[in-house]
Amino acid sequence: MRVLVADDHPLVRNALARTVLRAEPQAEVFEAHDFPTTLARFETRPPDLALLDLNMPGMRGCQGLKDLRREFPTIALIVASGQEDAPTVRAVLATGINGFFPKTASADLLMEAIHLVRAGGVFVPPQALADFRHGIPPKAPDAGGLTSRQLDVLLLLMRGLPNKSIARDLELTEGTVKIHIAAILRGLHARNRTEAVIRARELGLDRASVDRQPTT
Repeated sequence: MRVLVADDHPLVRNALARTVLRAEPQAEVFEAHDFPTTLARFETRPPDLALLDLNMPGMRGCQGLKDLRREFPTIALIVASGQEDAPTVRAVLATGINGFFPKTASADLLMEAIHLVRAGGVFVPPQALADFRHGIPPKAPDAGGLTSRQLDVLLLLMRGLPNKSIARDLELTEGTVKIHIAAILRGLHARNRTEAVIRARELGLDRASVDRQPTT
């Protein structure tokens, strides 16, 4: 696994790189200090995952993210930013990237973000979830927005299992299960677990999941 850490501050790059190696000990980590260097790295030796500073030189904020997503659709992208207000989080995630990590958060949370994104999920910082949900215009629930792993978690939620049991059955940490549940609530526009189960049943997910077993 190749991981690019792109930030114009050497100390931040170093801290992010160390955390990546904690999450993925076998990863090959390389660095960039601005957007042109990041782009060159993507073109010459594409990473599997990139941690990107939203405001490094040449990035142009969300426009740079859009350019990277358009040109490199298969690379997992996580923004690491000091700006963590809800409008910024919404704007960043709207570019189609895989996660947003606030630089004020802990290394353990970044490890959770990396694992979640590697599993195919989208990471949103817990402290931004409430504002994030309230800031999205209401729309009909769409189960197609959930990842396979999130559907696994939803299926076990529909069976009434608590987080601890879900974590054990899917071989996840309870923290990761909570992140998946937050994404499920967001995807189904539900305020709590009960409402998520009700909406999932309205969508027919209980019938569609009769023969489905959670992936491991």
